[in-house]
Amino acid sequence: MPRGGHSRSGPPPAADSGRSERRGYKLTALPSEGFAGEAPDLADYLVDPTERHLAVWEELWATPQACVWSVERWRVPVVADLTRYIVRMDSDTAPATYATAIRQLRDDLGLSTAGLKQNGWMIAADEVGAKATERAKTVRKSSRDRLAVVPGGN
Repeated sequence: MPRGGHSRSGPPPAADSGRSERRGYKLTALPSEGFAGEAPDLADYLVDPTERHLAVWEELWATPQACVWSVERWRVPVVADLTRYIVRMDSDTAPATYATAIRQLRDDLGLSTAGLKQNGWMIAADEVGAKATERAKTVRKSSRDRLAVVPGGN
């Protein structure tokens, strides 16, 4: 009798579990600041791209996931497909199937929580931002600064 179910059935693997360690499952950390390299030329994948296409394309290529896409070149046409669907979805008459296609492409490209897990990726913690936030929390006002003067009070 066959075992298992859908590829996403059951809980996702946890990178810090003993079983994942035995199986060699490790998450690839993606930089939280995003991809700093140059995006491929959209015209290589889409005939006559509009300004909206170019804006979406640049936005997608600024994500942390683009670091992997730049190495795994087979993903680039999929990013172009996502760009095409996002722009088509701007229309008031866009069919609901476009939203489904966008969701599936986002999963495939690791742009959703499920997609990150499916690809074995995680967004690395922003240590600089975390330290700045921590420093901002430690600066406290004195209790006197928090008091307000009430007019007519005794």
